[in-house]
Amino acid sequence: MVSSPAPTACAEPYGRVVVRAALWLALLAPFFYLSYGFANWLASRRDDVGSIVFSWEHSIPFVAWTIVPYWSINLFYGLSLLLNNDRQGVDRLAGRYLTAQIVAVACFILFPLTATFVRPATTGLPGFLFAVLGGFDKPFNQAPSLHIALLVIIWDHWRHRLGGLLLPLWHGWCFLIGASVLTTWQHHFIDIPTGALLGFFALWLFPRSGALPFSGFRLTNDAKARRLALFYALGAVLALAGAALGAFVCAVALFLLWPALALAIVALAYAGAGEKVFQKSADGSITLASRVLLLPYRLGARANIWAWTRNLAPQVAIADGVFLGRFPTAREANGFGTVIDLAAELERPAAPDCRWISFPMIDLLPPPVSVQQQAAGALESARRDGTVLVCCALGFQRSAGVVAEWLVVTGRAKTSTLAREMLAALGRPVHLAEATDPVAS
Repeated sequence: MVSSPAPTACAEPYGRVVVRAALWLALLAPFFYLSYGFANWLASRRDDVGSIVFSWEHSIPFVAWTIVPYWSINLFYGLSLLLNNDRQGVDRLAGRYLTAQIVAVACFILFPLTATFVRPATTGLPGFLFAVLGGFDKPFNQAPSLHIALLVIIWDHWRHRLGGLLLPLWHGWCFLIGASVLTTWQHHFIDIPTGALLGFFALWLFPRSGALPFSGFRLTNDAKARRLALFYALGAVLALAGAALGAFVCAVALFLLWPALALAIVALAYAGAGEKVFQKSADGSITLASRVLLLPYRLGARANIWAWTRNLAPQVAIADGVFLGRFPTAREANGFGTVIDLAAELERPAAPDCRWISFPMIDLLPPPVSVQQQAAGALESARRDGTVLVCCALGFQRSAGVVAEWLVVTGRAKTSTLAREMLAALGRPVHLAEATDPVAS
């Protein structure tokens, strides 16, 4: 079955969606063939085009019939634009396509690679499809695989719309499409992870819903935020340099592109993009693209939590069923009625039994006044229904600030100074700063 959202009174006429999709196709199709062909032509004129091939790749068999799933992505490319509920959906999907195309072609021009395997002669339908493919696709456009980048985008687009038996069938067919880049001897292995990284970047840049990660971007005037942005940007540059230089010794070094991209995204968050780059929802969930792209950063954040809190109690009682602590595990979270989560960078544990409410805030920076007040109000409301854990990554700053706000607002502490003293008396490190305007202000 194909799932679709319930109709609404203001549903956009589908005819407008089709027109928008047709207009995008009229732009994207010629742009694809022209830019792709141009990159191939430039590479063909160079004498220094190398290749990255692992020794084990010589054991990959040539499977002629897999050219069929390989070609099928062209069909899904156009159908995906037509399968949308509104013009914004079309625009965002087209934005993902365009992002993947521009970045991939730029890489093909700057760092061309060539496929080294010579395909055997084939006949029948596979032979015909290979012949058509060879008419425009030369062996130079390799890493990142644009085929894989588009596959990630199209797979994600349809997985939200298919249900029942069609969903596992879709996953299976997409697996065949992905495997076919190797079994048709069209790509080498390194093209696959680099292409997947590009695909998830395009998904992150144009999410299915919500604000774009850089919407309303304004360079921050906050000195601390700028220092942190510079710190993460330097980490991204070092990782990128490690990938570029290390590739001359071992192609595995190219996997450093992943943490380089993750650190660059975090740097942009501190530079002015704000918490939107983490793509965290009010229920504590994050988008798949954010989960994948920022995994290296989140692994570092988890290690940091362990290093700072391993000798501390996970939570401490404040008053009237309210607790303050570090980011909980699923088992710890389920010991409370509600979790108020303030860590923009961390995802809630899988399927918690408690109620989870998130107010994403960026680490180490004073939160917006309005967000801190909203979190304190949600805390008081949730407290009436049971125990509440207020948490951030370490439980030292963001969560402590909200608890201090709650203590003052509810009259449990007469002043902010007394609230801080109450929290400091608990024997847990607390680092509070006055709430201020958002990072981008």
